[in-house]
Amino acid sequence: VQLQAFGGGLVQAGGSLRLSCVDSRRTFSNNAVIWFRQAPGKEREFVAAISWSGGMTDYADSVKGRFTISRDNAKNTVYLQMNSLEPEDTGIYFCAASRFSYYTRGQANFASWGQGTLVTVSS
Repeated sequence: VQLQAFGGGLVQAGGSLRLSCVDSRRTFSNNAVIWFRQAPGKEREFVAAISWSGGMTDYADSVKGRFTISRDNAKNTVYLQMNSLEPEDTGIYFCAASRFSYYTRGQANFASWGQGTLVTVSS
């Protein structure tokens, strides 16, 4: 598994962005995938996760109802649709592939990390 994250940028509060996490080796169809983010001066935090088939998802309370995680295993891509963005959503967004098919918060066993993509939300 080798991941690359795309789609970050500058957006005004209330706007939308869609991030993509692509597995260039086309092998992560059996892996859960997780999005994390790290704001300036803060620790990395969990954002959302999706199981290998897409049948199970999990969201941080701060993004629930605004963000949607999905995947297309035929395209080796996981998406994070972010709507109603807030300045507090600013940060570098990373995707990671779990070594397992399902992800439980707090698991630290990852097969791969993407390089991160910067999201900046202006007020």
